[in-house]
Amino acid sequence: MSVLVIAEAGVNHNGDLDRALELVDAAADAGADVVKFQTFKAGAIVTDAAGKAEYQQRATGAKESQRDMLARLELDEAAHHALLEGCRRRGIRFLSTPFDFPSLRLLTEGLGLDTIKIPSGEITNAPLILAAARTRARIILSTGASTLDEVEQALGVLAFGYTQPPDAMPGIEAFRAVHAGEAGRAALSAHVRLMHCTSEYPAPYAEVNLRAMDTLRRAFGLPVGLSDHTEGIAVAIAAVAMGADSIEKHFTLDKSLPGPDHRMSLDPAELAALVAGIRQVEAALGDGRKQPGPAELRNRPVIRKALVAARPIARGAVIGPDDVTAKRISAEGMSPMLWWSLVGSVARRDFTPDQPLEMEPS
Repeated sequence: MSVLVIAEAGVNHNGDLDRALELVDAAADAGADVVKFQTFKAGAIVTDAAGKAEYQQRATGAKESQRDMLARLELDEAAHHALLEGCRRRGIRFLSTPFDFPSLRLLTEGLGLDTIKIPSGEITNAPLILAAARTRARIILSTGASTLDEVEQALGVLAFGYTQPPDAMPGIEAFRAVHAGEAGRAALSAHVRLMHCTSEYPAPYAEVNLRAMDTLRRAFGLPVGLSDHTEGIAVAIAAVAMGADSIEKHFTLDKSLPGPDHRMSLDPAELAALVAGIRQVEAALGDGRKQPGPAELRNRPVIRKALVAARPIARGAVIGPDDVTAKRISAEGMSPMLWWSLVGSVARRDFTPDQPLEMEPS
């Protein structure tokens, strides 16, 4: 199965539908599989007292509140329908992250999406992720800033939502019990993909901890990808080499645009380079069997040596160690591995220097 490449447009449209549609085009042109946005109502997810993250303050200043900043970045329902249609027209999948209940309903009921993304910041928001599971949508769960126990708790909520009737009583013990059961784990296997993530923008390379992808796979037996917040494309490509089944990466039309995420996002050319690099690494991973490929089979006679006469050898002579050497002959010949079998045998015919040697059939 191919690595799923998610181009994270996020809020890099700055609240402008036309720019959002340009982002769809840029993602499609780059060869991404999915273009992802964020769906929210600012008043439903932050209070007036909520501050900005340091990276947001660096990008947009500290005077404006987080709520005011997000209010400028909302897209209404009509815009979502336009984006979905734009994605259909360009042959790229539409995905979004709901941050509140009305947004979840818009994506699953209004737009009919069968997959949604749960962001790292919502991993402890049990009511929201329970509601998401009850929609029966597949879920990509990002795990930034989380411990392994917190990921397990979130998976318990999802397992409960997928398997239990609407009137079942939720609760931590109920979540844990369902997650431990065969039906709960089967539901997760059918519906959930995990994303390792470092919740900082840009993420320091020393804090990425790509090996945590292996930990998540071993712990939960689910597909694991990387939501990459580092600068550049090297880490995302390395993650693919380490077995990531999906890569999510922020991109923008112009890094100089105002807004919280533009500076740490890829531009369209960089996004295209990322997709190309992922596909190259994906092809290079192969099937794991150690055997020569078609190109190597063609080259093997050229690069390997065969046993040849080091000097003239007369028919019937006993071949000595000084009579034999190994050289390239651009053809299949007697392997130098058979040196000791050849030395001491009787020459079956005359050999001139550099002529490939042969042994009497046994």
